[in-house]
Amino acid sequence: MPETSQQERTEKATAKRRADFREKGQVAQSKEVHTAVLLSTTLLFWFFYAPRFWNQLSSLTSGLWNKAGEFTVSPDAIVDLTGFILQKLAFLIGPLLLLVLVISFFSSFLQIGWLFTTKPLIPDIAKLDPIKGAKKFFSKKSLVEVIKSLAKVLLVGAVAYSTVIDKFDGALILVDMDVNQTLLFVGKVAALILLKCCGILIFLAVLDYMFVRWSMEQQMMMTKQETKEEFKEAEGDPHVKSRIRSIQFQIARKRMMAEVPKADVIITNPTHISVALAYRRGEMEAPQVVAKGADHLAMKIREIARENGVPIIENVPVARALHKVEIGSSIPEEMFKAVAEILAYVYTLKGN
Repeated sequence: MPETSQQERTEKATAKRRADFREKGQVAQSKEVHTAVLLSTTLLFWFFYAPRFWNQLSSLTSGLWNKAGEFTVSPDAIVDLTGFILQKLAFLIGPLLLLVLVISFFSSFLQIGWLFTTKPLIPDIAKLDPIKGAKKFFSKKSLVEVIKSLAKVLLVGAVAYSTVIDKFDGALILVDMDVNQTLLFVGKVAALILLKCCGILIFLAVLDYMFVRWSMEQQMMMTKQETKEEFKEAEGDPHVKSRIRSIQFQIARKRMMAEVPKADVIITNPTHISVALAYRRGEMEAPQVVAKGADHLAMKIREIARENGVPIIENVPVARALHKVEIGSSIPEEMFKAVAEILAYVYTLKGN
């Protein structure tokens, strides 16, 4: 297979790769969603909060003007007055600022969930490379951002222009109206423009969020080689695991062979099965299979049994049935009678 085809990112991102991207702070987060939600929510809040805001601001202004003649100009008085005005303005603007903070948090939280990582803050010398930095200005991502910005400006400008043109005839009669009516008219037109802009921004935010999610999925795609390497890291190298299993099998086999001399009897199928049984009265509830094997291993068990004087009994059905029992497990209840007869015969041979 050509090298270029091997490097094609055709595999979906694994859970580990997604976690690695997330740990680096590389998540699918749309700035347009943040802007649309913040502007829409703030506008809605201002619609209900504006009357109270202007009433309190008017009361504060009129109160200051009414007591202006009583004000004594001195450093302490100016400091006190400044603190008083800032305190009042803080109470007026505070709810709006608090709303902005809350909406900013939740607009990010709903997109990416809870994420706290310091890796994006770690200095990266590679980012100081002027050549790589210049390439970013002409990258596909930069082109997409420019197109999105132009589309947003053009759409918002077109909406604002069309709205002003529609209200142009009504604006001509403002010359005969007082200041309050003029401000009311301008406020209504501005609110209408903002409302339409919110609708456009919400539409653009939905499209941008879908694009950002798709773009992040494409960025996280993996090559087949990367998938294989990650699988090796997670599951272990198959060759190493095979070697470990081989060593474990050899250790288990040696441990099993060490139990053969301690067995009470070896039950065989004369062709290829050997099963070693042991029974310790008071220690075991029933006879246990301490070793078993087939073919070459069965012959090895018999050889060790002969060297240590362990009786070998041929019984085809019993040998086949016991060969299915796990090593170290007691024989099944249905085998009690058959095994008891064999052990009784073996004990008779030993003179027990």
